Amino acid sequence: MELTASVLAAPTTPADEARVLVVLPSLGTSVAALWQQAASAFAAVSPETTVIGIDLPGHGRSTPITVPPETSVAPRITMSDLAEAVLSTLDRVLPDVVAPGTPVDLAGDSIGGATAMQLALDHADRFGRIAVFCTGAKIGEATAWEERAQTVATSGTPTQIIGSAQRWFGEGFMDREPEASAALLHSLQDADRFSYASLCYALADFDVRERLPEITRPVLAVAGSEDQPTPATKLAEIANAVPGALLEVIEGAAHLVPAEAPAVTAGLLHDFFGGKGLGAGAGGTAAAGGSAGADGAAGAAALPTASGPREASRDEVREAGMTVRREVLSDAHVDRANAKVDDFTSDFQDLITRYAWGEIWTRPGLDRRMRSAITLTAMIAGGHEAELAMHVKAALRNGLTRDEIKEVLLQSAIYCSVPSANTAFSVASQALAEVDAEANADDPSES
Repeated sequence: MELTASVLAAPTTPADEARVLVVLPSLGTSVAALWQQAASAFAAVSPETTVIGIDLPGHGRSTPITVPPETSVAPRITMSDLAEAVLSTLDRVLPDVVAPGTPVDLAGDSIGGATAMQLALDHADRFGRIAVFCTGAKIGEATAWEERAQTVATSGTPTQIIGSAQRWFGEGFMDREPEASAALLHSLQDADRFSYASLCYALADFDVRERLPEITRPVLAVAGSEDQPTPATKLAEIANAVPGALLEVIEGAAHLVPAEAPAVTAGLLHDFFGGKGLGAGAGGTAAAGGSAGADGAAGAAALPTASGPREASRDEVREAGMTVRREVLSDAHVDRANAKVDDFTSDFQDLITRYAWGEIWTRPGLDRRMRSAITLTAMIAGGHEAELAMHVKAALRNGLTRDEIKEVLLQSAIYCSVPSANTAFSVASQALAEVDAEANADDPSES
């Protein structure tokens, strides 16, 4: 596996304390499309630093992973394989760029962040500070990555464009930045299908949650407030487990923070690599449309952590709960519920938002797919048919497939009772039919 490195920003002033920042992209993106704007902004505040980007195999300028002729199966690789390929690339290019012994810092988004954590575990002595964006110690479920790998190996990366456009960007970004979003989606379309599939296999097997306390390098974990694949709780899990790590959340950004908020990214990295504290220390926020300067990130505030937002105020817990409630149940559902609130029911609605959604659903110990499966089972066991219909639709939004929902209902027949499962299948079938009807109503091509 041979990767290609590019200099995204060269030093503009001589410096006795020269440094190197290596940046790694997310699955489906080229390093230039994802990191170039942030690298240029970083160079403006850190002119002594060389920024080197390394493309994933089969992405951007890197050559594809070798596969046998006429194959339809991608080879399996691991995150350790990818980390070793990054290290080998650095060994090859660094002597041509900087003097021996120059400190090397590391930043990566999504699978790039996962690779950075793997390098921190396997080769800590090679790096200084490490920033991980929009990632997790475990990302998604193995079965979903396996399915995606097979789909892409067979049908190509264009099958992922619609879904990625929905997952990658915060609300309004594609309208505000059409060139940047188009470049990112084009890099996905141009990515080699077998290389992309092999990286899916690496993500399927990746899980370093138990090893996070072993990371000895200073770590900054950065989340996008609207990120669905790796929500802020995933980054909080990292920040809470790695000794001394910092957490920052970029408001309004989703899964590609370096592209969505390049100026904020540059400011955070400048502060972090300069050894300064960020925002509120272990928990801060900055706006995607704002800036973070040399004195710290903008808009620091307390955020949910691995134990839920225990240190947050009542209003902050409620706000975090309302955000998750809207993401899981949909804006339309929550707006309908709020419209019915009166003096008699307002305290109950506040209780639900703060405790069910603000304290429980924000916890990183289980991902939303697992929480949906548990909730479906609880609704079946309790005979709560109206709530079951609502949570069937929520389960789809949280990433459960229809087949997985069916399996939950089938298992409930054994552990809850056949009559309960019989009712559940009827309720779920109606809920799924409503989802289909709503989709067809939104898409004229289906009518």
